[in-house]
Amino acid sequence: MGKRCNQGGPISTEPRINDRIRVPEVRLVGPSGEQVGIVPLAKALELAQEYDLDLVEVAATARPPVCKLMDYGKFKYESAMKAREARKNQAHTVIKEMKLRPKIDPHDYDTKKGHVVRFLKQGDKVKITIMFRGREQSRPELGFRLLQRLADDVQDLGFVESSAKQDGRNMIMVLGPHKKKTEAMAEARAIADARKAERQGRTLTGSEQDEPIEDDEAELSAEDEPIEESAEPAGAAEVEQPAEAGQDS
Repeated sequence: MGKRCNQGGPISTEPRINDRIRVPEVRLVGPSGEQVGIVPLAKALELAQEYDLDLVEVAATARPPVCKLMDYGKFKYESAMKAREARKNQAHTVIKEMKLRPKIDPHDYDTKKGHVVRFLKQGDKVKITIMFRGREQSRPELGFRLLQRLADDVQDLGFVESSAKQDGRNMIMVLGPHKKKTEAMAEARAIADARKAERQGRTLTGSEQDEPIEDDEAELSAEDEPIEESAEPAGAAEVEQPAEAGQDS
């Protein structure tokens, strides 16, 4: 004989509502939060139908269970919107990494520093890694000087959270932002909203200029209206833009 295995379905996290409530009596809370008291379940369902609301079990472990009269669909929608807003404002700590060589070219250094500045403005930490190769490992002071130079260049935006230390062939330093992630996100949203409002304002200004101009005095009668024939060449001249030659090394 095979073994019987009774597997139940997934446990629902939704509260019981209306006819799903299986208790003889409940402690009822009104639509505005007022305490109605302990009433039979049938009476609570009758009041819910009278108010055109749902009877929702909000405290199932209480004795008797606590139920409230509410619009359950509206309640679920508002709860979902609050959770979405909370996730939107939630800040995750991110550590970016930037790798440099001890004998880096000045142009490459400026490019790398620009990335570090952008990361710090976004409220992220930055892990700076100096990679030594060959005989460069015998001169760690080159890495120390480069890391100190970078820390001085971005001191207005970040600080040295973890001092430079040797890790095998690499030297590592961590920069932390002065600005919190939530503040950076709020400023970014404000800038985006301002740009959006500016674009909408320009669109409205352009639509106002397209309004037709009325000129009643310039009307001509059908008999006096001159007939003009013009033969303008069709098509538009194409201007070829010169391509930029060369790439940043």
